[in-house]
Amino acid sequence: ATVRIGAIHSVVFAGFGASALADRVVASGSRLVFTADVTYRKGQEVRLKEIVDAALEMPGSAVERVVVLRRTADGAPMLPDRDEWWSDFLARAADGDGAVVRMEANEPAYILATSGTTAAPKLAVHTHGGYAVWITGQARWVYGLRPTDVWWSTSDIGWVVGHSYIVYAPLLLGCSSIAYEGALDYPGPEVFWRTIEEFGVTGIFTSPTAARMLMRYGEEPARRFDLSSLERLFCAGEVLNAPVWEWLQKRVFDDRIPIIDHMWQTETGGPIFGNPYGLGMLPIKPGSAGIPLPGVEAAVMTLEGEVCGPGEKGIMVIKRPFPGLTPTIWGDPERYGRDYWERIPGVYFTGDAAQIDEDGYVWFSGRADEIIKIAAHRIGTIEVETAFLRHPAVAEAGVIGRPDEMRGEVISGFVMLKHGHQPSEQLRRELVDTVRNALGPVAVIGEVNFVTTLPKTRSGKIMRRVLKAVTLDRDPGDITTIEDEGSVEEARQAWLAMREALHPAPRGATT
Repeated sequence: ATVRIGAIHSVVFAGFGASALADRVVASGSRLVFTADVTYRKGQEVRLKEIVDAALEMPGSAVERVVVLRRTADGAPMLPDRDEWWSDFLARAADGDGAVVRMEANEPAYILATSGTTAAPKLAVHTHGGYAVWITGQARWVYGLRPTDVWWSTSDIGWVVGHSYIVYAPLLLGCSSIAYEGALDYPGPEVFWRTIEEFGVTGIFTSPTAARMLMRYGEEPARRFDLSSLERLFCAGEVLNAPVWEWLQKRVFDDRIPIIDHMWQTETGGPIFGNPYGLGMLPIKPGSAGIPLPGVEAAVMTLEGEVCGPGEKGIMVIKRPFPGLTPTIWGDPERYGRDYWERIPGVYFTGDAAQIDEDGYVWFSGRADEIIKIAAHRIGTIEVETAFLRHPAVAEAGVIGRPDEMRGEVISGFVMLKHGHQPSEQLRRELVDTVRNALGPVAVIGEVNFVTTLPKTRSGKIMRRVLKAVTLDRDPGDITTIEDEGSVEEARQAWLAMREALHPAPRGATT
């Protein structure tokens, strides 16, 4: 509706607190806020209107009106002359003619904050013409989306995946789209699989984080439901580690459907690397994000701008703009140039470490600033985390490089176990052996810390900089995008316990 009248929207994920919301309201210059009185998460009410009220009390807001959708009988406290119920808002427009405002193709349609694993969020801009063209084309070419599909993107509408493939592309192509509220494993792990059966879902777009969460429960919950309607399943958000791919592909779906990894960013609007399911499937290489998609001219380069050869690690770049690429950062064009086009002059800097193999397939190693440097060797965080996942007890892992006097850095691992497995010294030794067997003796592990949760952004990406801050006893900085702040303290306590085990304090001393 906002796009049709030429207004710019800036959707904010409903899990944010008042401070994070206030930052985004001020940065976007928003004048009108739409909210519900509540949302629901794992059986609990989240009082959204109160969060909005608290955010708008903070300095810098230009908001003039707040429109509230009532979902509960009690409603929410309303501020006279500013707040209005959604039903009243609609009633005032009952006599409207539904006129559409024609916009120039390059004018902003919406702005959206990045999910921010390594720094404060940036407000990416997407335009009316290029964005719609890109996500529609990729919906056909990458996802094989058609009007008869029942499509389920398990993302939240507050993220770019939700914008592009819950709302815009399904509407543009005329297919049915499921918008899901709440956790995918609440009230139990069968919810995900029941939804497929109940609605006859034909295509799913989910995250590796969700897949790893489901893997913790095993395949038994999936066996209870008829999944025969499902034709394909796509993952993006982080690398779909090979062991997780194998679990879905072999053990859950028995090779009946393809499990396809692909990659994109908030800034790209839609996919840029993948397997073109809609045009014709290529062989799948587990752990690879596929190939550069039509319209994407990609290369792996050194920081000095030299093109890397097949199998050589470097920084993934895009050589020229394409229709879906954000043309600027809202309110900060200098940062757009500095962060994206000047790091390696003349090319778009994705910030991801990667290599392209001899067949043209792309393999991501992690964020460029998260590469672990052990002696003269460079290892990607994704490579180490994938190695941990090869152990049958491991559900999820996050790793960082910890400073070491002799080697420069060693690996510090934070590991979540599957249900039914308990931490032990024997298991710790097995995990070290598993990683070394996969990556060789260069993978020097300083310690393995057992945790029950990992610090993640609210879009499911592991916040490795928080793990780094924990091990170095530093302030983790901006964690407004974090899903569970308790995960920071748990990681800290796990690291402190491991440090004490490695270097016991002298008797009578304190740590």
